[in-house]
Amino acid sequence: MPLNNLSNCRTRDPWLYVCKLRGIPTSVLVSGVVLAIFGITAIFAPLLAPYGEGEVFPQSYAGWDRHFLLGTDSLGRDTLTRLIYGARNSIGVALAAAALSFCTGVALGLVAALNRFWLDEVLGRAADIVLAVPSLIFALMLLAMFGSSVLNIILIIGFLDASRVFRVARSLALGIAVMDYVEAARVRGEGTLWLMSREILPNIAPSLAAEFGLRFSFVFLTIASLSFLGVGLQPPTADWGSMVRETASLITFADFDLKAGITPLLPAMSIAAITVAINFVVDWFFGRKDSADVF
Repeated sequence: MPLNNLSNCRTRDPWLYVCKLRGIPTSVLVSGVVLAIFGITAIFAPLLAPYGEGEVFPQSYAGWDRHFLLGTDSLGRDTLTRLIYGARNSIGVALAAAALSFCTGVALGLVAALNRFWLDEVLGRAADIVLAVPSLIFALMLLAMFGSSVLNIILIIGFLDASRVFRVARSLALGIAVMDYVEAARVRGEGTLWLMSREILPNIAPSLAAEFGLRFSFVFLTIASLSFLGVGLQPPTADWGSMVRETASLITFADFDLKAGITPLLPAMSIAAITVAINFVVDWFFGRKDSADVF
């Protein structure tokens, strides 16, 4: 089948997925490749890293050479190793926090949409209270109170972000909860769990999938900001936000050593690359009229 005949992409043949890939914008394909690279790096970090995550060498601020491809930091730790493990820690913690906030927010949003009485009011006012305080300030206060362990970061960020997911899920579910087939299920005597899982959730899943991508981006940036401020992931755990802070002094050496000046930009560019790539993919996915035809 000719590859330029996109009208035949609906047929079942070996070129089906090739045709559909040709219809995806180049920016989305590149973003997918970037996300795949970072994902593989995060999963296989122990195999890809040349040294241990917390391994310290005698020479601090070493230059780029065959032993340390990206040099070392102020403590003598290999920068490339820290970048690789930083991918695992930064992405893993952000993914866990985003999943927690998403599951909590969606569940409460669906319950509120089905129960338009006192429970909806209580959950709505609780979400308003959380949203009234800037999330970064709220997170700083809670982490100062409970400590900056990985579990606390996941729980606190997940709790704060769940209020935003709650608003989105409730808004989407309200439009479905008034449909005739939902009312018919109520009349049949179906319970709340059935209505949530079988009637409402399947109809709002595409929008929620796009929202999850955006929520992950926001959570990822929040955790990077906390680490940059020194209250995120703590040493010796590698994290891109803390790496930007730790290597920031190398920027002053840019006039003398260009490579040294580039080193602090590497974790910052990694943060930016993931955020931009996710936004490209989410915008494309959300902009499709029929999300079932993505693949």
